[in-house]
Amino acid sequence: MIIKSTIDRIMEATDIVEVIGEFVQLKKRGANYVGLSPFANERTPSFTVSPAKGIFKDFSTGKGGSAVTFLMELEKFSYPEALKWLAKKYGIEVEETIDHPENKEEDLRRESLMIVTAFAAKFFHETLLDTDEGKSIGLSYFKERGFSAETIKKFELGYSPDQWEAFTGTAIKDGYQEQFLVESGLSVKRDNGNLYDRYRGRVMFPIHSFTGRVIAFGGRTLKKDKNVPKYVNSPESEIYHKSNVLYGLYFAKKAIREEDNCYLVEGYADVLSVHQAGIENVVASSGTSLTSEQIRLISRFTKNITILYDGDAAGIKASLRGLDMILEEGLNVKVVSFPDGHDPDSYVRSVGTSAFKKHIEESKKDFILYKANLLLKDAGNDPIKKAEIIREIVESIAKIPDSIKASVFIKECSYILQIDERSLLSELNKMRQAKAKKDGQQQQNQNTRYAPQPDEPNFFDEPEVIKEAKDESSQEKEIIRLLLLYGNKMIDWDGIANTYIGPFMIAELGDVTFEHAASKLFVEIYRQEVENGVLADETHFIHHKDKGIVDLTIDLLTTKYTLSENWYEMHRIMIHDETANMKATILGAIFHLKKHKVGKILDNLRTELQKADTEADQEILLNQYIRMKKVEKSISDFLGSVIIK
Repeated sequence: MIIKSTIDRIMEATDIVEVIGEFVQLKKRGANYVGLSPFANERTPSFTVSPAKGIFKDFSTGKGGSAVTFLMELEKFSYPEALKWLAKKYGIEVEETIDHPENKEEDLRRESLMIVTAFAAKFFHETLLDTDEGKSIGLSYFKERGFSAETIKKFELGYSPDQWEAFTGTAIKDGYQEQFLVESGLSVKRDNGNLYDRYRGRVMFPIHSFTGRVIAFGGRTLKKDKNVPKYVNSPESEIYHKSNVLYGLYFAKKAIREEDNCYLVEGYADVLSVHQAGIENVVASSGTSLTSEQIRLISRFTKNITILYDGDAAGIKASLRGLDMILEEGLNVKVVSFPDGHDPDSYVRSVGTSAFKKHIEESKKDFILYKANLLLKDAGNDPIKKAEIIREIVESIAKIPDSIKASVFIKECSYILQIDERSLLSELNKMRQAKAKKDGQQQQNQNTRYAPQPDEPNFFDEPEVIKEAKDESSQEKEIIRLLLLYGNKMIDWDGIANTYIGPFMIAELGDVTFEHAASKLFVEIYRQEVENGVLADETHFIHHKDKGIVDLTIDLLTTKYTLSENWYEMHRIMIHDETANMKATILGAIFHLKKHKVGKILDNLRTELQKADTEADQEILLNQYIRMKKVEKSISDFLGSVIIK
């Protein structure tokens, strides 16, 4: 367990904007920062970071918390792992109460896979650098490709020995479970149950997660045998979903954000060579077709993608249609091709960094215009082919959500394709109308599917008991909110002084039982801290280990909407200030909750009175009822309300 003083140092050093900014493109808005949710597909930012409070709130999914919570949600870290990641980032030495030996049998399945994959990365890297076979085969290959010792170390490149069980045998000997060796794809099980290495005799390219942990591998053979696949990649696992991963993104995200552009290439070597040349905002889809999830990853950092193609015309044409997905996500796409026989890897090694950058600047074209010119060459003078190409180009333009941008491309393409602009606009409108109709029909079908049938209850009409429960929940949450915001403020009211609001509220609520789990736990924790002589502030609950407590705290501290600073000056509208009369605010919340609780007791007593069998029971219940009515009246008198029953 990490000791409290270390946790406190980590929390003090952590800049939540800096941490989340590594994963989400944030823009300042007033006192807060906003960006697109990393947990959902959205085009309008609903993700908010408050540097003053040290919290984030994702209004599209409801997730929220501290920098620690963010890492736990995004990377599926445990609480100690998130703390250690932050400690490493800020150079803080982690002290633990017990010096645990390395635990190779983690309770959590996901973490077990992470641990065995990290071990494999270390094994392959050390094999490359420290063994004769690794040096003579793997290291010599990387050096021939021009990769420096710094690049090899940074990307943790490695080599897997050309033996059946070199890695597997070592892993099992060191205590790693066969189950996780197989599930991670590092080892393969024979029919007889024995395991063997998947990546025999291959140079290894570790694939890193968003936060830099190795989650998978790509292994390249150096053999000339055509029956041996050139690349073997990790299979899908609990920690690796290839459609959600871009090779090199961990090393590129800072540069992508700074350059406001992402270079997209095809393979591992392309990323390594371009990165080594000092152009670090480069990632690869690792030989797979580009997915919408990968595009959204890039969109967290920039709205500009530049595709770096090799000189293979057939390959370019095959991938054009897939790039329409980038347009659908609202990103700007430019395309750069290289001379025949060159890919980004070979070209940057051939001409150097300056000439490579110059070629990109001089050759890049907007994707739509590039596609139009390329396909037009194929059509020649064939009118049927030309008509098909025009329709295909307009289909791509129809994907662009920005209508102004689409209109500009229509104008440009009308010139290139030598066709009247109005004809292209007419075709574009037809496509958009057809899509709108289709989307509307799908929405209608979905609504019909979930609409209540005549004999079924409509669950949108809530029963009174549910409404009552919600009312009670909101009143309990109001108490929590006030404790969070004002618990450590001094009371200076008529007749009450020299105490803090928090302990005062806890004392006043001593006879109240909270019904809802998170609120009840919160009050218990707060009461315990008060008894220990501590006034727990919002930070205490933001960083609490219990997720329910953190979620409740963030929900009560954040709002999706922020009033303009000029609200009063512009509209002369006064906004209620609850701090103007803190006595009314605090006591009002306490007595409203008590009134609700007393009301429930009275309802129960009335029910029991109707069921009472003897006069003695009725008399006891009636006396209780009368006493509670007096309590109710005194509360009502304070609140200035009249109860009619």
